[in-house]
Order: sequence, then structure tokens, then C-alpha cells
Amino acid sequence: MENMIEIQNLNKTYKLKDAEPTVAVDNMCLTIGKGEFLAIEGVSGSGKSTLLNMIGTLDVPTAGSIRIADNEITKMSARKLAIFRNEFIGFVLQDFALIPYNTGYENIEVPLLFTKKKLNRREAIYEAAEKVGITKLLKQRVNTMSGGQKQRVAIARALVNQPQIILADEPTGALDSKTKKDIVDLLRHIADEGKTVVMVTHDEKAASVADRIITISDGRIVAEK
Repeated sequence: MENMIEIQNLNKTYKLKDAEPTVAVDNMCLTIGKGEFLAIEGVSGSGKSTLLNMIGTLDVPTAGSIRIADNEITKMSARKLAIFRNEFIGFVLQDFALIPYNTGYENIEVPLLFTKKKLNRREAIYEAAEKVGITKLLKQRVNTMSGGQKQRVAIARALVNQPQIILADEPTGALDSKTKKDIVDLLRHIADEGKTVVMVTHDEKAASVADRIITISDGRIVAEK
């Protein structure tokens, strides 16, 4: 399998005033294949979200390197990182991070407002909505939707710019058990179509759908299955 993400000797240390430095990610090495669905497990504070944020270029490593599709992102300027993030990566978050009084269409549209990709905006939005089964919700305001509907809008927004990677941070955390299964099955389908999916989760059932599961403790990978 061709690698999509290559992480070498990655470290993240937070230095707080009048306190000992906190090591969130400790000399981690990890490769993630193109089209792989990887689940990351671990207790709160283990470094899962910090790792995801560094892969997503939202946080900067203290040391080490991250290569995505042969791009060394740890050496990019902030401007180049913003462009790279918009084109290569889609984000799905536990709290959805949607604009509540805007419609599904308007929320899905947001990444397209910043892209340099030559996409037909309306076609891209409808295609993403159709993939996640929410074309009937495009004219509906987000604040009137259920949790599962909101998460599908969020996933459509993550897909609309046709990124190569989807990063999902606790995407089922705020959902009931049936909706959790629907959302994880949707992420599984997205991976099966060739996108690389990396999901942080506390949910063992959700993780079991992935191709591979790693467990992180104190910033290190302590188990893999």
C-alpha cells in the first residue's frame, strides 16, 4: 500500500509558565496508507487529538517531521499550510462546528469560498450532499437538524473540496448508538472509495470498523491491531 502520511520522530511539548513542560506526543513514528481507515484510541490526555491536529496542520510539532502525499508540511510557511490544508484535508469534529442559522448548503459551501481548485460550486455541494444522503436538507437551517443530520452536513463539508484525507475527531461522541453506527459506516464507505480516514475515538465499536487501530498512552503508541 502506498503511504499517504509518514510521521518520523514526532514530538510535541507544551511549556507553561511556572510549570514543568508537558510532553503530549513523544518521539512518535507512524505511517498511514493511501485509502486506509485508521482509528486512534486512548484515554483523555493521551495525545490523540494533539497528533490529529499536527497531521491536520492546525498545530506545529516541537520536533520531527510529517509528510503528506510527499509534502513535508513541517517546513511549510503559514500561508502555504493554509492552502495545503484547504486542498488536501477535510475535518469532522465532535461538536460539528457548523454555522447554526445557516442552511446545510451554506455550511457545506464554506471550504469552496477559500479554494483555488476550479470546481463548479453548486455541483460540488450537491455531489457531497448526495454522498452522505442529505440532499433534502440543503435548504434547511442547521439549528433545526438532529445530531446525526448535523454530522452528515459536517462530513459533506469535509468532502466538498475533494480532499485526499479526512480527519475525524470523536465524530460519534455526541450521537446516539444507531446514529453512531450510521456515521462510522459512512466514514468506512468514504475510505473504501479511496480517501484516507484517520479517526480519534473512545468508542471501541466505532474503532472496530477501521482497517487498523492504534492505542496511544502518554504520547506514545503502545498497541496496534
